[in-house]
Parts: sequence; structure tokens; C-alpha cells
Amino acid sequence: MSTSMTTSTVRSADGTTIACTTWGSGDPIVIVDGATAHRATTPENAATAELLADEFLVINYDRRGRGQSGDTPPFAVERELDDLAAVIDQAAGGSPATTVFAWSSGGNLALNAAQAGVPVARLALFEPNAVVDDGRPPLPVDYVERLDDAVTSGRPGDAVALFLTAAVGLPQEAVAGLRQDAATWSALEAVAPTIAYDGRHVGDAMSGRPLRPGLWDRVDVPVLVMHGTGTWPFLSSAARAISAHLPTATLRPVPGEDHTTTPEVLAAELRAFASHRHDQARPEES
Repeated sequence: MSTSMTTSTVRSADGTTIACTTWGSGDPIVIVDGATAHRATTPENAATAELLADEFLVINYDRRGRGQSGDTPPFAVERELDDLAAVIDQAAGGSPATTVFAWSSGGNLALNAAQAGVPVARLALFEPNAVVDDGRPPLPVDYVERLDDAVTSGRPGDAVALFLTAAVGLPQEAVAGLRQDAATWSALEAVAPTIAYDGRHVGDAMSGRPLRPGLWDRVDVPVLVMHGTGTWPFLSSAARAISAHLPTATLRPVPGEDHTTTPEVLAAELRAFASHRHDQARPEES
């Protein structure tokens, strides 16, 4: 059943305009995208929101520098924490019952926000980023600096290529093939300046070492850490490591392949979690 949606903007602490779409009414669920993604590139967010709008106020926003949101230099991690806080305060009415759902490195952003005291009631994360063993190469230690240099030197395509190889793990020949798709490559270049934002949110979580003590030690709200049952092995390892690192976390393998799942599966998990029906058990991965 189709549910009406509205578009609006909120103003972040530094004056940046953040564009949002909202569906439904009830306790809020705020959706945070991962690297390079925004509302126009993630139709699954809208489909998930439609399924939840009978019970929840679902808000999906464009992170700064992407889609219809603005940006204000210089960037600091705190600016995107302010953005999320503004969405919760203005679009979600400051509800103390706000659940934040985040994809991929958006999950690292969400954890950093909760660590910094952004008022969230619950966090649901789908494959947040970590490399804690030798299952794949870690991010280069100069990853963020190389991204910044490529963008400031007028080489956004090089930043995209670095992200796709070093972070995503695609082989060079696959990236070369993507470059031949002019529309896709142009869209990625348009958000290339924001790729380093996610690199900063991930920080040292993809260093190839165990998560450092004290990381997210002030996150005291319930956390649901999901991963697809058919995802890349390092991402399921990351989900297990992050879940084990957080005393309030529940690990949830869900039907899915690669780095995503279906709106139907996701909506069911979010509905149960935001309605507190996941609280009684901590399922272990079989």
C-alpha cells in the first residue's frame, strides 16, 4: 500500500542545509546511508520506509555533500554528528524514542554519534565497517590523505578508484570496467569529496587489528548488528567483532547477499527491534 511522503530540510549547527524525506508517523526511525550513497541512489530505503510507515515516522536524509544536501568546509567528523542530531531534533521532533538505522560505514558514523552523546534510543546497523584480522587487506594508513589529495588536485576519479579498490576490495579490472559506464562513474565522481568523510568515520576500525579498547565505550543503548548471510566473509567477521565489542549489542544474521538485503527482510527486523521485540534474546550466529 502506498504511503504519502514529504520532503523537507533541516539546518545543521554550522548552517548547512540537510535534505530529508519522511514517511508515516509514530516513533522515529532515521536512515543513514553509507559511503557514496544518498536518497537518489538507494531506492531500497524508500521501499523499506513504505513498509514501516504504518507504525513509525521514517526519515531518510542526504548526508552532507551528497544529493540535495549542502556542505560547508572545512569538514570534521563532528559536522556529520551535528547533521544527525539536527535531523533527530528537527525532523523527528527531538523524540527520545528515535531509532537510527545505518548501512555500512554509515554504521560507524552512527556509533560515533552515540559515542559523542547524540540522543538516540537504539542503533540498528547493517554491516558496519571493520577489518580486525587478516581476512582481507586493511585500509592503507594514508587512505584518507590520498583521498583528500586526489579531490583537491582535481582528480575525483582517482579518489573513487582508491575507494573501490582499497575499501570495497574490487580488482583493478572491475574498476576499469566501471569507468566505461559514463553515467555511473560521473555520479560517483560527484560525491568523491565525501568518500574521505566515511574514511574518517571508520578511523582505525579497518586496520587489520582487533578493535581498540575504549572504542565506542560510551555507547549504552541497545544495538542491533546485522549482516547478510551471503555477504563477503570479512563483513560477517566485522559484524561479529563489533557485536562482541559492544556490551549492549545483538548479532543478527539475516537473509541477504553481498552487502545488502531486501526491504521486506530489513523492515521486519527494524520493526521488531524498534518495537523492543529483539530485547529478550541475543541470538548467536550458527
